[in-house]
Amino acid sequence: MFVGEYIAKLDNKGRIIFPAPLKRQIPEEEINHAFVVKRDIYEKCLLLYPISEWQYQTAILKKKLNPFNKKHAEFLREYYRGTAEIIFDGSFRLLIPKRLLEYINAEKELVFAGQEGKIEIWAKDVYESKQSAHDDFANLANEILGGDFGFYNNE
Repeated sequence: MFVGEYIAKLDNKGRIIFPAPLKRQIPEEEINHAFVVKRDIYEKCLLLYPISEWQYQTAILKKKLNPFNKKHAEFLREYYRGTAEIIFDGSFRLLIPKRLLEYINAEKELVFAGQEGKIEIWAKDVYESKQSAHDDFANLANEILGGDFGFYNNE
């Protein structure tokens, strides 16, 4: 689980200094391993996965999909399109492929937003425009989590 939102800047060579608070959240055994970055399915952002989480995600796909089914094969092709393996350099910077930065319309500032098992990477202005109004978020939470069931319902 990654927690927090952090702004990072692209340097002239397209490198990004990875936010220190997120670095501290990476398990020590994974800090020197590769990460996978890919385009998100639903939004114009990138997803950064530690390799162990990426392997877990691909295992889920393998259980659900048959590569010999045409629709499944089309899905897999698109799912893996726009992926790249990246590693941190000695200064804990990332070099995300230019085509992926262009995909999210990255300019100078990016937002790294922690999620369950992954980190979203957004162009700062796009991320800020996605914020829901409080009432809209409350209504969404009620729609998804509300109802007559739940953790505290003893019936």
